[in-house]
Amino acid sequence: MATEIITQDDLREFKIELLADIKKLLKQNLGTNQKKWLKSYEVRELLNISPGTLQHLRVSGTLPFTKVGGTIYYDFNDIHNMISENKMQ
Repeated sequence: MATEIITQDDLREFKIELLADIKKLLKQNLGTNQKKWLKSYEVRELLNISPGTLQHLRVSGTLPFTKVGGTIYYDFNDIHNMISENKMQ
């Protein structure tokens, strides 16, 4: 069984590709009638990410959220801002 080593350059490239994909998805959805507040499953579908990735974005403070009862809501503008702030030049 071969072992692969993931380098920092690999992770940086993955981040760039992921952010580009997220930005592309957001641009596609900007023309649609977008809701202000999204639930977790909607954010995961929008960004095409796993529950663990969404949790990481939440815990790390990268993506702000609001919790009402047991439901977590995300502001669509915060998602858009997250993408813009992490844009690579």
